[in-house]
Amino acid sequence: MDRKQQILEIIREKKEVTVKELAHIFKVSEMTIYRDVRQLEKEGEIIRKHVSLVLNTEENIANLNLKACPVCNKPITRSHPYRIIVENTKVVEACCEHCGLMLHQRYADKDVSALTFDFITEKPVSALDAYYVVGSSAVPCCSPSVIPFVNKEDAEKFQKGFGGKVLNFVDAYNEIVNRTNVNIKSCCETPQLVSFKLSQLKKEE
Repeated sequence: MDRKQQILEIIREKKEVTVKELAHIFKVSEMTIYRDVRQLEKEGEIIRKHVSLVLNTEENIANLNLKACPVCNKPITRSHPYRIIVENTKVVEACCEHCGLMLHQRYADKDVSALTFDFITEKPVSALDAYYVVGSSAVPCCSPSVIPFVNKEDAEKFQKGFGGKVLNFVDAYNEIVNRTNVNIKSCCETPQLVSFKLSQLKKEE
């Protein structure tokens, strides 16, 4: 029995399990488990329940009671989705960083802050301060994938295994939205979760 089948057996027995738990069971890296999980998701065997993995059943889907992403209309399955806080009053969530970056276009002339979460540790970080691996072979949600990391070193390690480009917020935004001929410009250093207007950011030369 290969590892993917063993993972399915573990989920059937435990009902739900995390990538971290599976990495400990199999004594491999979380990156290795993630590759198996991605294949099982593509095959329709499992779905994500916040940070856990569960079998893809009608009961589990119904229990998730998920909100739809305002960009692509996919269900938001992450426990800590990409968040934009508009004028310090309205919180808007997207299913992934790809859609989160696209969502900024709707609020380009408003004061916003944005929060994302490290792909491995789920540690929160201001979207402006995060590093993103864009266009890797790992596609947990929308494509081209945009995967966030708190540390550049972790992003570069992920890039070595899955490809793509390691970019800052502004460059990641431009990489995604250039397909629709939308451009922004880069900003100077910004404290964590400070408000900003997307339309005021200036592109680095």
